[in-house]
Amino acid sequence: MFSVEEVATLNGTIEYRRDQVTGLTCRINAERIKRGIDQTPTLCYTTEGCPFCPVQVEQVTPTFQNGSRIVHGESVTFPNLFPFAAWHTVSVITRSHMVDRFTPSQIEDALRGQVESLTGRKGFASINWNFLPSAGASLAHPHLQGLVDAHPPERVRRIREGAQKYHRRTGRNFWLDLTNTEGESERFLFGDTITWIAHAVPVGEKEILGIFPGATLEEFPDHFSEFTKGILSLIDLYRAMGTHAFNLSVFFIPSGKGKDFRTFCSLIARINPNPTSLSDSSFMERLHLEPLILTSPEDLAAFFHRERGNLGI
Repeated sequence: MFSVEEVATLNGTIEYRRDQVTGLTCRINAERIKRGIDQTPTLCYTTEGCPFCPVQVEQVTPTFQNGSRIVHGESVTFPNLFPFAAWHTVSVITRSHMVDRFTPSQIEDALRGQVESLTGRKGFASINWNFLPSAGASLAHPHLQGLVDAHPPERVRRIREGAQKYHRRTGRNFWLDLTNTEGESERFLFGDTITWIAHAVPVGEKEILGIFPGATLEEFPDHFSEFTKGILSLIDLYRAMGTHAFNLSVFFIPSGKGKDFRTFCSLIARINPNPTSLSDSSFMERLHLEPLILTSPEDLAAFFHRERGNLGI
């Protein structure tokens, strides 16, 4: 289901890996981890002006059309003030501005808020998490983001098309073959209903996939407990390996379109060379495979023409 080509260099061996179903590729050089550029975050990001902290979250965040926000335990869910999807919501996970260890109830309550905010919206849904600024979190206060769009993310599109081609070519279900094959490989981590594996062709550092038995958002709550336990264990794994920042996405498809799909979670570690730096790539770029652009090409060109004289061009 994937191919590996090894190429010797003057300083070690590089692996070129290709996912035969999606066509995605990566390069692996295990020696690069020895550079030691990752650092432990200071966890002292200021609370000043944070809109997700208590009191502020009730005063400055937007509400749904009925004037409400969704509250479960510590979590508060509301529409994103600066959306990049047809439907985009935010779930603040904790009252605390920074958290060293999350509890299962904190994660499960935030997931409940996300599912409630996304249910009933037609399209392809995902639940996402950028943890720490070096993973693209514009606000350090822990929060989830839920998206629903009419069209699937690029990564989901590739997987669906690849799975359909795989079925036509082999007569077998890609997802069943993947869980069966990887469940017996050296990349299998753990899992009962959800199968957790170290992805053979990772899209990011230390990528871990969690593969569910269902396909839709509506089925997700049945797996909250197992999913939360797994995620907290994997966060501990990352920290044991010296990594703190991460991106997470859980992908779903609309009801009635799940024959060639399974809900899956992708989790990647992010390098944290500067504990207070803000990365310009987040779950959208790294896990959805879709760049989030802040400046339109037309505005870029207009600015150039306005400043052309000052630029000496």
